[in-house]
Amino acid sequence: MNMESGIGGKIADYDALPPARSRRTLIVVAVVALFVLAAIGLVLMRGGKKPTGPAEAALQRVTVMIPGHSQINGSVSASGIIAARHDMPVGIVGEGGMVTEVLVNPGDWVKAGQTLAIVERSVQTQQAASLTASVAAARADAALAQANLERAKALVGNGFISKADIDTRTAARDQAVARVNVASAQLAEQQARNARLIIRAPGAGLVLTRAVEPGQIVGPSTGALFRVADRGQMEMQARVAEQDIAHMHIGTVAEVTPIGGSKSLAGSIWQLSPIIDATTRQGVARIALAYDTALRPGGFANAEIATGVADVPQLPESAVLSDQKGNYVLIVSPQGIVGRREVKVGDVNDQGVSISSGLAGTEKVVVNAGAFLSPGEKVQPEIAKTAR
Repeated sequence: MNMESGIGGKIADYDALPPARSRRTLIVVAVVALFVLAAIGLVLMRGGKKPTGPAEAALQRVTVMIPGHSQINGSVSASGIIAARHDMPVGIVGEGGMVTEVLVNPGDWVKAGQTLAIVERSVQTQQAASLTASVAAARADAALAQANLERAKALVGNGFISKADIDTRTAARDQAVARVNVASAQLAEQQARNARLIIRAPGAGLVLTRAVEPGQIVGPSTGALFRVADRGQMEMQARVAEQDIAHMHIGTVAEVTPIGGSKSLAGSIWQLSPIIDATTRQGVARIALAYDTALRPGGFANAEIATGVADVPQLPESAVLSDQKGNYVLIVSPQGIVGRREVKVGDVNDQGVSISSGLAGTEKVVVNAGAFLSPGEKVQPEIAKTAR
């Protein structure tokens, strides 16, 4: 075995190692340098801005709007009952008796003084006849007394009749005249009583109800036998919140729609309640309506009552929230902090909800997802709509 050749070959191999390691080192250094240059270039392309920190990236983005102010034709929705504007109950005013005739039915139009029903009065008729005879007898006595007085005056000049006899005959004449007046007054009283047994309409209008039938015994305690709407005029008694009734006045126009119908009727407020119910915090606005077959007293109706033009903020319905405390919105401060603001809601229409109080119109109001935010939370607002 050639020891030299073997040893010489290994030594040659060892001499070749250092140059190979140097090449690999150079390659690694070059790759690292390329990565560094690439990172520097990327930073320069981004304008030298630092990457977003973890705290900023965690802020929730919310859409807000600045509502400003809008000219809105305000209106108030209300409900209530339909009634006669002036409901005239008609009852018995005489001593009463048995009803013999009823001449009208609900829905009939009547004139002032028209007969509605008649109460049996045969006894009263006989009493009136007796008093008529009494008047005739009293007048005959008065005529005889007057004739006797005149004859006596003709004889007094001849001395056949004394002055005292003249005075006696004059007194007899005066008593007879007085008895005529008494009998006439009694007859007029009986005739008035008989007339009250005819039940008449107190005024022209529409018969609403009838609560009497032929053969029924009626008297002063029976109650109303008929109800008549004066001239057929109707009204809606709309119940309105106290904050809304403050913006109404006599003559305010309204549109009334009876429940179950599609026809709207024009009307106007003719009377406002002078008091507010302490329990419901509501008052009554009485809306005058002309007669229409769609109006049935006792039925319910809805009304849209105009309250004039208002310059108020307006928001989408999604921006207005409510809980046990009432209506509110969430606003975002300049520092991005969410806060709660109590508001009063006005008219609601296709454009949104008008805010009658609580907002100046310059706040950043959260439009959506308000239910997922809490007062005091920090967010990143994004303006969706500017002031109008």
